This record gives sequence, C-alpha cells and structure tokens, in this order.
Amino acid sequence: MTNFLWNSYGLTHIGKKRKINQDAFLNLPNKKLWVVADGMGGHKAGEIASASIINSMSSLMPEQIIGPTVKKIYHKLRKVNQSLLDLAAEGRDNEVIGSTVVILLACNQYCVYLWSGDSRIYLFRKGALKQISHDHNNENRLLAEGFSIKEVQTYPFAQALTHAIGGEKKLYLDAQIQEIRNEDIFLLCSDGLNKEVCDREIESILKKTSIEESINQLIELALERGAQDNITIILTQASLLR
Repeated sequence: MTNFLWNSYGLTHIGKKRKINQDAFLNLPNKKLWVVADGMGGHKAGEIASASIINSMSSLMPEQIIGPTVKKIYHKLRKVNQSLLDLAAEGRDNEVIGSTVVILLACNQYCVYLWSGDSRIYLFRKGALKQISHDHNNENRLLAEGFSIKEVQTYPFAQALTHAIGGEKKLYLDAQIQEIRNEDIFLLCSDGLNKEVCDREIESILKKTSIEESINQLIELALERGAQDNITIILTQASLLR
C-alpha cells in the first residue's frame, strides 16, 4: 500500500465586480478531501447553494476504500440537489438556485475527482499542467456534437452550464479515478480563475514557486486582470511517505 502526505492551501476572493462572494471551499487534508463550489442565483441564492454543498461535504466520513466513500458523496449531494430544488420552488420567479462543484478525494495511491458544472480540476505533474475535468457547458456539448470551434464561438450561449447542483431534477456528477504520483499537485478552482488566467500562465507559476506562494500569485494575477467574478483556488500536493 502506498501512502502520501498531503499539503494544501485554499483561498477565496470576492473579486472586483461582485457584491457577494458566492464561492465556497473545503480544505480538509486530514480527510484527504477538497471541494470548491461556485454558487449561482440572484441576491444570496448562490451563496446559499454553495454553502449547502460545503456544509454537506464537511460532515463526510471517508471509508478505507474509495467506492463506499463515493457512494456517500452521491447520497449527500442528492439531498443537497433536492433541497435546492425545493427552495427554488418556494420562490415566485422560478429562479434556479444552484452551484457548480468539484471534489477531490484521495485514498492510498489513488484519488477520485467528481464534478458538476464548470469548476475545474487540474493536475500538475513533472512541470506540465493538464485540465483533467471537462466543463459542463454548451461549448463542450456542441463540440462533442460535431460543431466547429468557429461555429461554437459565434453561439451566444456557449458558456451556459449544462449541469449543476440544483440545476436539474436528477443529480448529475462526472467522476474519474487517477493514480497519484510523488509530488503531484492538484488545483481545484472556480471559473473566476480561468476567466482571467490561462492554463499556460498557471503552469508557469507552479513551475517556479511553492503551492503556498503560487496560490497568492494566482489570486493577485486574476485581480490585476479585473477579476469580474469571485475567485476560489485550492492547491494540494502529494508527497510520498517512505
């Protein structure tokens, strides 16, 4: 059995345009669990949605193997999904109260990542950064259906979400498993980061500095670019226990 020590940092910032921070995150290296949620909805509705996800995940007690823990995650998020649907139904304007989510759960030499929406998870390994989730939005849906990049770029609702917690009656979560290697770094973020900072720039910063300094530099760079949205980042690094 291979075991890793995890070192992680999380930060969130309201940005420069929004009046409320509807992002929320969970940084629990002792449970080997990390979560970023990006709420959506008018007034404080998005804030309620993201907080509901974080509160639910914070009480999760991981099992010794991944499978049963993933089932617990699905069970908890199904409850959150229904509660947000019920809350939205109480309103007068049928407004969606929802949130994207991205979750990383590590267990021995493997991890599983789950997501709904366009909050992302990246893997930084041996100096190279790769997005290992894919955004649940119309852009990716249209590309998968065979439309050209040029056609998609002219589509007015390309960035509209196709999945989110609270956004549809049946919970939709993508899930993938990943083998962990020594010194792997995982980056979880809301889209407030990738709207302002490209993958190449993220990779360059991670090459040069520690994860603690990298997270500060990434937030500062997004703010310098105008930070139209809330920004939330988690960076977590695995070190092999010998």
